[in-house]
Amino acid sequence: MSAYNGHQMEREFSAQSLLSRGDTGTEMGSRYVVESGFYMTSFAVTIFIAALVTVGVLLVTLLVTLAVMWQSCENRSKGVVEIDKASDSYHYCKIFELHGQLNGLEATEVPPVCRSLVIQYIKGGEYAQDLNITMWMIESFFDTVSPSHDHLDVVLMDVDDILASDPCYSNQLMPQFNQYVCGKPIDCIERATCLKHLLILELYKKLQSRGWPLILLSRKPEKQQNVTIENLNSLGYNGWSSLIMRLDSEMEMDTREYFSRRRAAMKKENIEIIGVISSQMDALTGSSLGRRVFKLPNPLYYNFENQIESWRLSH
Repeated sequence: MSAYNGHQMEREFSAQSLLSRGDTGTEMGSRYVVESGFYMTSFAVTIFIAALVTVGVLLVTLLVTLAVMWQSCENRSKGVVEIDKASDSYHYCKIFELHGQLNGLEATEVPPVCRSLVIQYIKGGEYAQDLNITMWMIESFFDTVSPSHDHLDVVLMDVDDILASDPCYSNQLMPQFNQYVCGKPIDCIERATCLKHLLILELYKKLQSRGWPLILLSRKPEKQQNVTIENLNSLGYNGWSSLIMRLDSEMEMDTREYFSRRRAAMKKENIEIIGVISSQMDALTGSSLGRRVFKLPNPLYYNFENQIESWRLSH
């Protein structure tokens, strides 16, 4: 066989091999040939693309989730900072109020932030909670003691805590507490004042029913005694042992000294003071205070009329 014939046979054999591969491709399905020799079926390509898409979606979802979590953490941390700031202001004002009352500071000396917190203290219900807790403490103490038969035991109560500055409270306060005062809907400031009077009256009657002699103290001049008695009776306060008001010679006297002198005079008469109840420090400091003193919460001590009126107008 010649060389020519050998080359011709080799080419025919190669052609037949290619044809046989083509026939196999027809039977097995289409294939994609890569230069490196790697090839994939159309089904495999579909699976590969779907996998890429799935991975992409998962990555995007992960990024979105991380972004949302980061934003949430940022908002929470911001909220914590704001709460901390509010808490700091609240505690600062509580301490300032205590020392302000101890030293008789005027309203103009109180920081503005504390004036606005007075409204929030009442509106948020904290004043009502403090008032209820204080009343519970007073009643718990008097559950453990009884009036003595050897000498006169008395309880002093601040009459100025009992009497309201608004005469509309005199007859309409009690029955209309939950709805109206003076024919108009009551706001949270008026409601807090009503609650204070209701609880003091309840305490007054409990002490009286247990046989405690009650002495009422006032900072007002004695010439207003008749009006004061009339107002007390209209509010349901009666049967007290004594009503002490300032003499003309005591009007220029500091209220702390005035209360201290009156208590010292009782002590000389062998009167035992078991408890003093007031919302103001001038009645709870000084000499001859007796066995216990009870401070009622008093958020309106400084009488922030401007802040309270502004709040009422905005609500």
